[in-house]
Amino acid sequence: MQHILEPGTILRRRYEVLELVGQGGMGAVYKAADRRLEGRVCALKEVLPTLADSALSEEELDQMSEQFRIEASILSRLDHPNLPKVSDYFSSSGREYLVMDFVEGRDLHEIVREQQKSGGLLNEQQVLGWAGQLLDALEYLHEQDPPVVHRDVKPSNIKVTPRGIVKLVDFGLVKVLHDDDSRTVTVVQGRGTVAYTPLEQYGGDTGYTDARTDIYGVGATLYHLLAGIPPADAKERFLRPGVLVSLRQLNPEVSPRIERVVFQALAMHPNERPANIRELREMLFGSLPLPHQITASTNLYGVQSIEKSWSEVFYANRYLVASAAGLLLIALILSL
Repeated sequence: MQHILEPGTILRRRYEVLELVGQGGMGAVYKAADRRLEGRVCALKEVLPTLADSALSEEELDQMSEQFRIEASILSRLDHPNLPKVSDYFSSSGREYLVMDFVEGRDLHEIVREQQKSGGLLNEQQVLGWAGQLLDALEYLHEQDPPVVHRDVKPSNIKVTPRGIVKLVDFGLVKVLHDDDSRTVTVVQGRGTVAYTPLEQYGGDTGYTDARTDIYGVGATLYHLLAGIPPADAKERFLRPGVLVSLRQLNPEVSPRIERVVFQALAMHPNERPANIRELREMLFGSLPLPHQITASTNLYGVQSIEKSWSEVFYANRYLVASAAGLLLIALILSL
C-alpha cells in the first residue's frame, strides 16, 4: 500500500509538505512550502518506481531511477507560459520527486461539472480559447529535441489560473522520444486515462506513441468540454463501431466544423489524425480544409452519422448550383 506523506514532512531539508493534492497508482502530488525561498509554494510530484512492477529486479529499478533523472533534467529545461516550471528533482527513500510551480486555479474537469450544475454546457468560443493555449504548450513540447509527448492530456490535467492562463500539468506520463526507439526513456510506465487514451497507447511502453497520441487526447478533451461527458473509450469503439455519439447530438450549439475536426483528432488510426499540432490548430481555427464528411460507415472514426449544414453543402456544390441556375435562367428567357 502506498504510504502518504504527512503534512509537516520535510524533504531534502527544504520542501515542507502542506497537503496532499492528488493521488494515483504510481505516486502522488503534494502542495509544499519551499523553506529556502520564503513565501514560495510548489508542487511535489512523487513517483514510486517500486510500484511499476513488483517483479522488477534491483538492476531494473536502478535503470528506472536513472531514466527518471534523465527525463527530469530535460523537463527542468522547459520554459513555456502554459507549462509549470520544473525547478528541481531528487530521490528520497526509494521515491523520485519532481518539484514544479504550484498552479492555482481550477482544472477543466471541475469547470465542466460546475457548468453542468447550473444546467448548461460550455460555450464553444470559450473552449476554443483554452484549446489555443493548450496547443501552444503541446507544440512547444513536441518541438523539443528529442520531442516530449505528454500522453495524459485530459481535462483534469489542464488548469485555468485566476488570470485565465491555461497550464498543462502532471508530467507523470511524459515520454521522451528518440529517433532510435531502443533509446526511448520514460519517467514512469503508464497508460493514461481510458477515455482519453488512443488504442496504440494500450501497449504501454511497448506500444508506439508519438505526437498523434497527444492529438487524440486533445480531441477527447474537446469532446468532453463541449458535450459534458467523456467520449466512448478506444477499446469500446474498436469492438463496437458507431458507439461514439455525435457531438452535435449532445450539444447542438457546437458548429459542424468543430465537430468534424474533433472527430478527426479522435480517429482510431494515428495516420488518420492531424499529423501534428500545427495542422490541428489550422483545422480548428481556419486556413486548412476540413476533413471529409464523417458517415456511419466510416468505422475509422467509430461515430454516428454527422450531417453538414446547408451553407456547407451549398459551398461544396457551388459550381453545380451555378450551372443549374444558369440553365434555369436560359429556360426562363426562352419561354418568354
